[in-house]
Amino acid sequence: MSGAPSDAVIVTGVCGRLGRSVARALHRKMQVIGIDRRDFVGRPRDIEHHVLDLRSKRVRDVFRRPGLRALVHLGVMHDPRSSPEEHHAYNLLAVQHLFECVEQFQLPKVVVLSSGNVYGPRPENPQFLKEDAALLAAGRFSDIRDLVELDMAAQSFFWRNPKTETVILRPSHILGTVRNAPSNYLRLKRVPTLLGFDPMMQVVHQSDVVTAIRLAVEPSVRGIFNLAGPPPVALSQALELLGRTPVPVPHAAARFAVERMFRWRVTSFPAPELDFIRYVCMVDDSRARQELGYEPRYSLDQTLSAVDD
Repeated sequence: MSGAPSDAVIVTGVCGRLGRSVARALHRKMQVIGIDRRDFVGRPRDIEHHVLDLRSKRVRDVFRRPGLRALVHLGVMHDPRSSPEEHHAYNLLAVQHLFECVEQFQLPKVVVLSSGNVYGPRPENPQFLKEDAALLAAGRFSDIRDLVELDMAAQSFFWRNPKTETVILRPSHILGTVRNAPSNYLRLKRVPTLLGFDPMMQVVHQSDVVTAIRLAVEPSVRGIFNLAGPPPVALSQALELLGRTPVPVPHAAARFAVERMFRWRVTSFPAPELDFIRYVCMVDDSRARQELGYEPRYSLDQTLSAVDD
């Protein structure tokens, strides 16, 4: 590790499973400064960590040190049980505060992890969506509204601050040890599916996403990049490869059941998530491969089986 103050990167959300992987990958070449509301249990001694709310004024002190290389923003609240007001207050106010710090202290690079889900699963979607496609997820899925607004805020920052190299990454469904909706869904032994629907889906190994973030931190990289993993697979085939038992349910019945199960805290899946196993939402990542030098290393079998690691 270089550990030099002139080659340091701030990573928000560093205590999550993806954040830990990103910190470990980056700290081999530069000093990593983590910011998270949680304690970094098992933190390597050469990774600096600040237990802070991203909206706190004390965050500005972390940005004061000279020679910071980049901000990598992973600290997005995804808890579906948090109130819409809490989601909005944390996610949008936090990113606005971070962008203000970047502007004030003139950081040369910002990397924001968004999601391919911002395009939205829709029956009229083309097979693959490019980076200039409209972000329509909030129209059908209000719980993802904050992620769409965060993505748009990052785009606005991109155009408003041409001297800062801004990178927005939109990965397809991330699978691995992460506790997100796609990984949790595929961990079920008996997996509910929607009767009459078998959409093609894209998945990407969390380690491939870490690689993309590491590439995005490099100088002279800017722009919006979709990220995909191995070739797409039908949902039924993915379940077969994992050895899961599909349980087909009519959509109306599934929505009725999930709404009540979510309300009774039997499941962590909000009902709008059902659209992701109903309609196609796949991305074209050719730009990332050509301009970012991104190339997924994990096969379909490896990516799917990562949910059981």
